[in-house]
Amino acid sequence: MPRIKPLAFAAGAKRSLGTLWSVLRGREETPAKAALRLKLDTRRWNPELLKQLEWRRFEEVCAAYYETLGFAVGTSGAGTPAGVDIVIRGKDAKTQSIARCKAWDAYRVGPRAVRELRRAMDTAKIADGMLLTSGRFTYDAVNLAAQEGIRLIDGPAFLEKIAALAPDKALALLQFATQGDFLSPTCPFCSIKMISRQSTKDGRKYWGCRNYPACKQTFAGTASVPA
Repeated sequence: MPRIKPLAFAAGAKRSLGTLWSVLRGREETPAKAALRLKLDTRRWNPELLKQLEWRRFEEVCAAYYETLGFAVGTSGAGTPAGVDIVIRGKDAKTQSIARCKAWDAYRVGPRAVRELRRAMDTAKIADGMLLTSGRFTYDAVNLAAQEGIRLIDGPAFLEKIAALAPDKALALLQFATQGDFLSPTCPFCSIKMISRQSTKDGRKYWGCRNYPACKQTFAGTASVPA
C-alpha cells in the first residue's frame, strides 16, 4: 500500500485551516486575478465559485470537507498530473475509502477517470472509492461507476453536502477555499503557482510552470479563467 501523508485539518476548526493556509504556496495575485475575484461571489458557496477553484485547491477543499466530518484524512501520489489519492479513514481506523478529485473542465468527466480510480483502489487494496468533480460526469462514466461500485459526486451534489454542514463549518471551509490565489493552477510536479505565458508561434495563451525550462508542465486554462 502507498505511503500516506497526513493532512493538518481538524473538524470545523478555523485554527487548523489556518495552519494549512500558512503553507499554501503562490499567494501572489495579479491585478487581473484581483478583478476576477471581485466578480465572483466569495461570500457564499455557489456553482461558479466552485468551478473556478484551481485543481489543487479543489483537492484540498475536498480533503478538508471529509476531515470536517470527523474522518482522518491523508494523501498519497502527489506530484503527478492525475493529482493525489485522498485516503479517508473512519473513526475505527479500519474503514478506509479512496477519493479522487477532478476540477472543472469544459468537458464532462468521462469513464477514464473511473478506470484510473479503480486501478488505484486495487493497488491500495481499498474496496470503497469516490470520485468528485466540481463539474459533471458523462453518461458512460455514470454507468461504469455503477458497475465498479464507485460513488460519483458532481458539483451540485458536493455543494449540497457543504450546505448540510453546520453554518460555522461551511463558512470555515469557504474561507479556506478562497484564501490567497485560488485561481491560478498549481504545477503538479513543482507545487508552485503557474504563470500566464503566450506562444510565440500563434499567440495562444496558456499556463506554464515558473521553473521552465527545467519543468515544461503546461495547462490550457482553468474553468472560465483566461490564462
